[in-house]
Amino acid sequence: MNEIDKYIAAFPEEIQQRLNQIREVIRRAAPDATEKISYMMPTFYLNGNLVHFAAFKNHIGLYPAPSGIAAFKKELSLYKSAKGSAQFPHNQPLPLELVREIVKFRVLENSEAKKVKKKA
Repeated sequence: MNEIDKYIAAFPEEIQQRLNQIREVIRRAAPDATEKISYMMPTFYLNGNLVHFAAFKNHIGLYPAPSGIAAFKKELSLYKSAKGSAQFPHNQPLPLELVREIVKFRVLENSEAKKVKKKA
């Protein structure tokens, strides 16, 4: 059992299901990313932090960096969001397709940033 498995196992069954759904969508959208715990949250890492997610009392938080929120501002307008985070309430279905698109955006963004760094 890795650190993210332990993190998810600490929550009630219905929250575990939601966390596992998000995790699976991120895995499929970023198959080359590695998993770790960072900032005490499950994190996917690929050329830098890609996206974090976490469970809270009333929602699942997604943390795709400020650029990930800004790029999907319109789509995220249905949810409470801040500069670098979005909240998906437990009483609503998870927007898994939106999560997938955000993660794909972040994969592309991080790989572009890596190319720029190599040139420098």
